[in-house]
Amino acid sequence: MRLIILDRDGVINQDSDAFIKTPEEWLPISGSLEAIVRLTKAHYHIVVATNQSGLARGLFDLEMLTRIHDKMHRELAKIGGRIDAVYYCPHGPDDNCPCRKPRPGMFKDISKRLRNDLSGVLAVGDSLRDLQAAQAAGATPVLVRTGKGAATEARAEGLENVDVFDDLAAVTDNLLSA
Repeated sequence: MRLIILDRDGVINQDSDAFIKTPEEWLPISGSLEAIVRLTKAHYHIVVATNQSGLARGLFDLEMLTRIHDKMHRELAKIGGRIDAVYYCPHGPDDNCPCRKPRPGMFKDISKRLRNDLSGVLAVGDSLRDLQAAQAAGATPVLVRTGKGAATEARAEGLENVDVFDDLAAVTDNLLSA
């Protein structure tokens, strides 16, 4: 199975330190939806793995998160793309949850449910915790400079053997040209 795992905020859509709390606040990063269309057409299974601690913090509820994801799916469908599944951790940073990145629980769940070993599977993120979760689950972490990625790159912590790209479109260009 051709599989790629994407973080949401900062990879697919604009990130916000105040959280993405409504569909109106969910704004795609330029070129990200088109990159997902190209991955769709290349027969990749596209899965999102995202921390959503705004749920635990009471900033939005599950219905609102569903509406945000519905918008993402609709925007992609309009241009011929799709995301096969969205996995999210609803817990806060102090909840000691095994699925909250940097822990690998979400990735292990993806592997188990899809019956797919994650070795060689690209996991695209914009933060160190995205990269750490991917590595811990045996996936291949990739950093993008969008979202918090430029700041993550500037810290240069935990980036050994991690490819860095400007954005999801550049990751897709590289992947599909290989």
